[in-house]
Amino acid sequence: MDKPIKIVHYMNQFFGGIGGEEKADVPPEYRSMPVGPGIALARHLGERGTIVGTIVCGDNYFIEHEQEALAQLLEMAKNSGADVLVAGPAFNSGRYGTACGALTQAWRGIGKPGLTAMNINNPGVELYRSDVYIIPTGDTVTSMNQALADLANFALKLGGGREIGPAHEEGYFPTGLRKNLRVPQGAAERAVDMLVSKLAGRPFQSELPIPDFANVPPAPPVPNLSGATVALVTESGLVLFGNPDKLETWNASKWLKYSIAGLDALRQGSYEAWHGGCDTTGTNSDPHRAVPLDAARALEEAGIIGRLCDHYYVTTGNMANIKVMERIGREMAQDLKSQGVEAVILTAT
Repeated sequence: MDKPIKIVHYMNQFFGGIGGEEKADVPPEYRSMPVGPGIALARHLGERGTIVGTIVCGDNYFIEHEQEALAQLLEMAKNSGADVLVAGPAFNSGRYGTACGALTQAWRGIGKPGLTAMNINNPGVELYRSDVYIIPTGDTVTSMNQALADLANFALKLGGGREIGPAHEEGYFPTGLRKNLRVPQGAAERAVDMLVSKLAGRPFQSELPIPDFANVPPAPPVPNLSGATVALVTESGLVLFGNPDKLETWNASKWLKYSIAGLDALRQGSYEAWHGGCDTTGTNSDPHRAVPLDAARALEEAGIIGRLCDHYYVTTGNMANIKVMERIGREMAQDLKSQGVEAVILTAT
């Protein structure tokens, strides 16, 4: 039998068994054995592959020290003597997915094969699908076993030097790479066959999938604004000073809300814009540029709006993943409705 393919496995602090959010700042660590999900991954590899090392890094540490973390992790991976890097699976965790994609990309940059796995809504998919192999997973760890089986199977293909076929055959997200192929039918014949199948209601596969961007109809006017509860919502990243809740400056994976009950203004120095896509100097000097609480209170006092919601809602729109923003929008809307909000003032950068 051929020698087992040597694999190094990357995980975040949670799956690495260090801890949850309270340990998200831990720097890279190396273990000379499989850890956590890596133990199950080793079972899926069987005798054809062996995990020679595990590298672990906190989600926050990676995002806040990306270049330093990449250099450390890459050096650990190289020193393990591995043939293939397996990162994740990250499921729907945005910070984890970003780290998995970036490390796999860096590993490929030194001429070695690697792969990762995450859910289609993970922002890491859109960031890195063009450069690395990403295996689709479910939303949560309930799909862990299938994800590890898929990772093991694909890692063995990569390590064995097998030529990787098209995405729909091999089971990874399309990378956008196109290759010239010789096919039995010309373009006109293939197009007619697809059209006939579509008209007949039979399944067919387009050769040029078109992205579906939703067309959202505008909401009807609020019938009585003077009696409505109105909320302030922003994608400017305006958070409490110091960003204690760790909102990302780009590629946001979450949204936050902050109390403004009893406040007539946002005091300079108590808030800051956590946004990597624009100059935040003006907003930091006057937070009302992003969240116009002063003007909203004036509207409330004048009776133009009925009542201002006790919280303002915030995320960061910079380099945002459309699927993630759709999820954030749905979650915000659900929370706003639970607060009796009938209209929002949405401010953007």
